[in-house]
Amino acid sequence: MNIAIIPARGNSIRIKRKNTKIFCGKPIIKYSIDAAKKTKLFDMILVSTDNNRITKVSKKYGATVPFKRPKKLSDDSTGIIEVVAHSIKWLRMKNIFPNYVCCIFATAPLIQHKKIIEGLKILKKNKTNFLISATNYSANIHRSFIISDKKKRIKLVFKKKFYSKKSDEKKIFHDAGQFYWAKAQTWVSKKKMFTSKSSIIKLKRKHVQDINTIEDWQFAKLLFNKAAMKF
Repeated sequence: MNIAIIPARGNSIRIKRKNTKIFCGKPIIKYSIDAAKKTKLFDMILVSTDNNRITKVSKKYGATVPFKRPKKLSDDSTGIIEVVAHSIKWLRMKNIFPNYVCCIFATAPLIQHKKIIEGLKILKKNKTNFLISATNYSANIHRSFIISDKKKRIKLVFKKKFYSKKSDEKKIFHDAGQFYWAKAQTWVSKKKMFTSKSSIIKLKRKHVQDINTIEDWQFAKLLFNKAAMKF
């Protein structure tokens, strides 16, 4: 049995009602629900939320919302593993025992259902703990810096590599913020995802935009509309 779990809490700070906000004509969470449906992999698409509006919208588009997420798991400090593990434990109490579980983010309108399918295949082939959707940085992160004080003075993040003229042979990746695969027991027993025992599925940068700010939201719309023009 495979289950998709979509974490979607109601208390969005920077974008009000982010998980149900209309994105290019649809509530943004609908794109994640639809992608999960299109894979035809899942016996259940479960939304974990503490919010009545998210519950209503999720059910409307075919997801299951069998419980209300506890407040202690609905704040900024709660990690994604804790949320998914809570859902799995709840299901086990109801005698539902999933094998593989895919965590799909609620704000991932660029998600492609074929990549979700491919991700499960990679996880099974590599026999790693987690499969993470990821993409590579567009710029050399070794040349990054921060502003250290009010005078806007520069502080290098990677001092030893900043002035190196030798180009890095290996690409550096980051979390795409779309989906993670793992066995149910892995979600319940492991505390960390980003370890040497995890693998990735690489996504193209044009298919990735993590949405945390209004600027992110607007850029995601540009990418989405550009992709839509090809059809």
